[in-house]
Amino acid sequence: MNKLALSDEILLSVEKSARYIGNELNSVVKDKNSVDIRFAMCFPDVYDIGMSHLGIQILYDMFNRRDDIWCERVYSPWPDLHKIMKEKNIPLFGLESQEPIKDFDFIGMTLQYEMCYTNILQILDLGQIPLHSTDRTDSDPIIIGGGPCTYNPEPIADFFDFFYIGEGETQYDAIFDLYKSMKKGNYSRKEFLHEVAKIEGIYVPSLYEVTYKEDNTILEFKPIYDDIPVSIKKQVEVDLDHAPYPMKPIVPFVQAVQDRVTLEIQRGCIRGCRFCQAGMIYRPNREKDVSVLKEYAHQMLRSTGYDEISLSSLSSSDYHQLEELLDFLINDCSKERVNISLPSLRIDAFSLDIMKKVQDVKKSSITFAPEAGSQRMRNVINKGLTVENIMNGAGQAFEGGWNKVKLYFMLGLPGETEDDMRAIPELANEIAALYYETVPKEKRNGAPQITISTSFFVPKPFTPFQWAGMFPPEDYLGRAHLVNDHLKTQLNHKRIRYNWHEAYITVLEGLLARGDRRVAKTIEYVYNHGGIFDAWSEYFNFELWQEAFEATNVSLEFYAYRTRPEDEILPWDFIDIGVTKSFMLREKHNAEAEMVTPNCRMRCSACGAKNYGGGVCFENQN
Repeated sequence: MNKLALSDEILLSVEKSARYIGNELNSVVKDKNSVDIRFAMCFPDVYDIGMSHLGIQILYDMFNRRDDIWCERVYSPWPDLHKIMKEKNIPLFGLESQEPIKDFDFIGMTLQYEMCYTNILQILDLGQIPLHSTDRTDSDPIIIGGGPCTYNPEPIADFFDFFYIGEGETQYDAIFDLYKSMKKGNYSRKEFLHEVAKIEGIYVPSLYEVTYKEDNTILEFKPIYDDIPVSIKKQVEVDLDHAPYPMKPIVPFVQAVQDRVTLEIQRGCIRGCRFCQAGMIYRPNREKDVSVLKEYAHQMLRSTGYDEISLSSLSSSDYHQLEELLDFLINDCSKERVNISLPSLRIDAFSLDIMKKVQDVKKSSITFAPEAGSQRMRNVINKGLTVENIMNGAGQAFEGGWNKVKLYFMLGLPGETEDDMRAIPELANEIAALYYETVPKEKRNGAPQITISTSFFVPKPFTPFQWAGMFPPEDYLGRAHLVNDHLKTQLNHKRIRYNWHEAYITVLEGLLARGDRRVAKTIEYVYNHGGIFDAWSEYFNFELWQEAFEATNVSLEFYAYRTRPEDEILPWDFIDIGVTKSFMLREKHNAEAEMVTPNCRMRCSACGAKNYGGGVCFENQN
């Protein structure tokens, strides 16, 4: 195949052809004949989304620092190009070389969202690689899965050779060194997979077997060889200050969802919200030192030409050195007119001083996530916010000059009542009224604009709510309509907008999040009948999924709606994330009792993450 994978004629006929041409600023091009390993780093969604993903940027930079590896990028072709590639038999290619990924050694996919599962098959299919790991030969690439969805890899286990469980900084060098040595020794694919399964954090599905009870729950999950680990331990990079980080991130040709420098200030979260998978799987909370972040910011802004920097974190307000970092960014970067994006702020920890400083550089709407309207429900989910916290934070925002506030809530949480649902618009009404009480008429920048958004709860693996049942889509929509109807009765309803998530997507997400290996055939059925880009509402086809459930004998009732008994073996129980199952059960019972668990800085709750030997678990203990 020549260097130009797509002709000018094809490129001119598709939307945003710049997604497919490579050669962006800071992309890495090497001589393929001077490397031992070629790696395709894939994001199973469109370029515009994938280019915003920090994890790919970190691994791309880390792999390409090695002289013996060339890592390229691959994204899901948009449906217009997908059709052309199928019709003209054009194999999917790496952006940097424009050469087929089927000729690479590894294809690694980062799995961020369950609704991208059909796009996994799209990449394999367009790459002209067998969909099932059992059908691949020694001449096919090794297919690796990583990212948060691998914390229950079972629904997609048939499609991957192995999964990397945890943070990529710790074990990839060992994987590559093993591959190089075995490649020189002419070992087979099967022999390599057996050996790589012995590396901590690596899960090779073909080396494990699952048996089921008559009621379709799991009877046993075990390795088929004695030298393979029974459980897979999550990998954690404890020392973030010295971990690889891209000083020269790639600057996309097409505007990405987050088209700015991303500065990761910490990993993990101290809060312990009971619905939040990220808050559990990324424990323990680890911070980067502010001196390191200052240097990173300088280098990344200089190497990209961006005029905006975003601080990446699950809870930015909890970063110890936030004020010092913001002072530096504002004072040092204001000369360059650099804007600062500060997401993931807690309404109770938000200081008026910080708000004013950020506002001096860029003013926009401000976002808070109370998650539940009533205090009872916030206690159930362990949000740790009181109505006083919320009103105080909103008041400070209004005093700081904001009049646009976005509020995020969840519907369908365990134990939710109609009163809890009605509390959502009531809280928004109180916040709108507070604006008029707080801001004198002569200082108002127009009327307040309050936007409520509700998603529907999905019980994710490795959360205290992982045993909870879901509801049919009609039930979720009924809850949204109850909120909407009650909103219309509020005094300030004209100042409040309400958006809600798609209920059918939520139910499917729940099935894919908690499914087992038997769900793979359903995913494959949908892809084979034209389903891709399910995360995009214009392409999502729930009727096709319903057809697939029937054709493959997979039940929404069993996988999504059913409440799990506490003693049931769950499909992901073989993974050790450090946080213990006994802690999850304790938190489940605390939720049922409406008890709040203090955050990790206030008191250690013995979740198990201390065994990793770093982060918040060891602060102030010298």
